[in-house]
Amino acid sequence: MNATTILLVFLAYTSLIFLISWITGRKATNDTYFLGNRRSLWYIVAYGMIGSSLSGVTFMSVPGWVGATGFSYLMIVVGYMLGYVVIAFVLLPMYYKLQLTSVYSFLGERFGLNSMKSGSWFFILSRALGSSLRMFLVINVLQIFVFDSFGIPFFVTTAVFIILILLYTYQGGVRTIVWTDTLQTTFMLLALILTLFLIAGQMDISFSALVAKVINSDYSNVMVYDFTAKNHWLKQLVSGAFITIAMTGLDQDMMQKNMSCKNLRDARKNIFTFSGILLIVNILFLVLGGALFMFANEFSIAIPQMSDDLFPMISFHHLPIIAGVIFLIGIISAAYSSADGTLTALTTAFSIDILGLRRRDWDEKKQKNTRRIIHFAFAFVLWGLIIIFEMVNDKSVIDKLFTIAGYTYGPLLGLFAFGMFTKWAIRDKWVLLPVLAAPVVSYGLSYFSEELFNGYKFGFELLIINGILTFLGLLLISKGRVKE
Repeated sequence: MNATTILLVFLAYTSLIFLISWITGRKATNDTYFLGNRRSLWYIVAYGMIGSSLSGVTFMSVPGWVGATGFSYLMIVVGYMLGYVVIAFVLLPMYYKLQLTSVYSFLGERFGLNSMKSGSWFFILSRALGSSLRMFLVINVLQIFVFDSFGIPFFVTTAVFIILILLYTYQGGVRTIVWTDTLQTTFMLLALILTLFLIAGQMDISFSALVAKVINSDYSNVMVYDFTAKNHWLKQLVSGAFITIAMTGLDQDMMQKNMSCKNLRDARKNIFTFSGILLIVNILFLVLGGALFMFANEFSIAIPQMSDDLFPMISFHHLPIIAGVIFLIGIISAAYSSADGTLTALTTAFSIDILGLRRRDWDEKKQKNTRRIIHFAFAFVLWGLIIIFEMVNDKSVIDKLFTIAGYTYGPLLGLFAFGMFTKWAIRDKWVLLPVLAAPVVSYGLSYFSEELFNGYKFGFELLIINGILTFLGLLLISKGRVKE
């Protein structure tokens, strides 16, 4: 695929994104930016959230993971389904009842300003790191397979993507992202399905025969019964549920889109529709992983050292040219979806919780100008983090993502659990002690787990341990029952 084709594909897709941004950003107010005026259509939100959840991590790392771990990731996805039930029947009713703009405002009402700001800062840290990792993955691939041939350095490629995302989100916010996510989801799913068809064609078998071949192979092993292993099936299942509760239900980015629906009933429809489709899509990505490894074995293609690179390598170099175009569109969609909602959510959390934009006696114009400055500042932060990850890249991105989430989302899990399931007040000025101590202790347990627990290795369940430690720490600084 030549440089002209790549440039035309990129420009055409980006132009479509900006057209949507122009349509949805007209006459936008702060309420439009933060919650889309609560007029988003639930089925559009549900479909678009698939792309937000997939991003570059699922798009490339999950297929690459199949070679080493088979389909064991599927147990995490099944656990996701349990988490979505909790979100639909526990968290969403509370958010709608309190009419929240930022979900961390709950902590402010329940405990005080310090708790709200602590929760918001942990989200900001979690999302900035997580989204930067996701975006690094896809930009790095585009750099290796596309932009290096133009002589464009990595930091410039990253800056271009960040600037484009900044420009199409700063006006319309959530209302724009709901619709751009829909476009990005469509192209990512097309890339997945069409690539499977192209692989089947090259292997001279039908699509259904390819799927059956993967399902009947050793790659499709789902259950790991060694309890000391990080991917033991029960650990994966329970961890998946808590990952969803923390990384979706307590995540401003994901919940901001849900709360833009008209009412609680529509928000629940969104969650259940989205989760059902997400299960099917993740299974297809695992099938794609098995198909990629089978294709490589059949045609004696060397597996790259970084398994994340297998999908792009085969798409660009070992399939018909249309596969490269399809992959390019899919990966550009993943790059955009990794950061656009994050920029809006980070801006919202900082504006509402940290700066107290709604608590200040400012007119609409001053609030909007302040919000735009914050939006631009976070764009620069994301750019800087991606550059740092490029310099220290040395392990699987998906493993990094969930490891970081285990440390940064754990305190959020503990804070919300204590606030929702106890009647105790806490000494708000001391809240930083337990929420900072819990990740440190969790890291120590993880680092020395094999020595302390007879060879046991912590996996994604570290998130749960972290949340429990935060909960216990909050008990220590509690001060009696809260008044009704």
